[in-house]
Amino acid sequence: MTGIGADPERVARAALARLMEPQDAAGLALVQICGAVDALRIATGQVSAGTELEREITSLLADSGSATSWSGMAASLRRWQPRIPDLAPERDLATMARLGGRLIIPSDELWPVQLSDLGIQEPLCLWWRGTEQPLPGAEKCIALVGSRDSTSYGASVTGDIAYSLAQRGLTIVSGGAYGIDAHAHRAALAGASAAVPTIAVMAGGVDRFYPSGNEDLLRAVCNQGAVIAEVPPGSAPTRYRFLQRNRLIAAMSAVTVVVEARWRSGALNTAHHAETLGRAVGAVPGSVHSANSAGCHRLLRDGGAVCVTDAAEIAELAGPSGSGLPEPCQGGAEVQDGLTLEDLILLDALPLRSTTSVEKLCSVAGLGPESVRAGLGRLGLLGLAVSERGGWKRGKASA
Repeated sequence: MTGIGADPERVARAALARLMEPQDAAGLALVQICGAVDALRIATGQVSAGTELEREITSLLADSGSATSWSGMAASLRRWQPRIPDLAPERDLATMARLGGRLIIPSDELWPVQLSDLGIQEPLCLWWRGTEQPLPGAEKCIALVGSRDSTSYGASVTGDIAYSLAQRGLTIVSGGAYGIDAHAHRAALAGASAAVPTIAVMAGGVDRFYPSGNEDLLRAVCNQGAVIAEVPPGSAPTRYRFLQRNRLIAAMSAVTVVVEARWRSGALNTAHHAETLGRAVGAVPGSVHSANSAGCHRLLRDGGAVCVTDAAEIAELAGPSGSGLPEPCQGGAEVQDGLTLEDLILLDALPLRSTTSVEKLCSVAGLGPESVRAGLGRLGLLGLAVSERGGWKRGKASA
């Protein structure tokens, strides 16, 4: 790892973003208590944590409701250790500069202040590509999310809503994916009247646009709006990271609207995050015969969402407030639903065809050797991981 330079806070947060997975409660608590620079020194073993610090972290995690995932500083240090050799924050910052992007941190003027509503789960930093304009507050942002396999009905409704909201000067926030996300971004760009018409929140690094089929669209978002991520350049958009980025989409926006969603769609996860934050949630109704609207009807039936049919109704929801998981695979989705976060991260790290070693999995997943071995045992029992010739790969149940 290279040394801390002229802006130690920024460089430290860049390094920590590569060392820790999003929503690593122990790591975020460490940063909140010690500051990013000292937290990096502790996390990389340059400075001892001490018992008093461990007590402070335990107390903070208990207050935030995250204590169940905390097994002590020693376990966290083992989890972070495999990634230490890969830390090169100045390289990551140089990559962003080469792309015309930048890293923003909570002390920057460009930082979206509404993310502080996430509490301890506020991201360490955001990697940003786009126009250098302050991102609008939550009261000016609407999240439009939904299925990747959208129907012509979903595409039409999304286009009408996003275009009309953009003409009202509101910013459309979505995830840059196929389907509803893409239709929302395109229509927002077409109807743009705000300085930042649309924001794409990515699950992987902003140095490579994902999915590749949306590259032209995401470049257009960069040129007129913003593409952001909390993971550093080169990071893969794993299942776990899709889950975590959904909280950012919800936190950025006054209202989260689910336009089309299947019964088990990842868009429902974004709606859940919005509910947890006290944000308004809207759902667009569809045909009772359409599987693509089953998730929307589920939200309406459970009372978690308000029925919305046009931009005016959505704007009305935003006014008073002032303020994927990816689509599951058909096979094995029910089994994966019961996994712990560590096991889900480990499953993402397992290759589909070739095998890999425990040591490599430690580095890719950011977990300690004991956690990897125990997790492989659990995944093996579920048929989600298989051992071949001393190595490991995904099992057929995860396909």
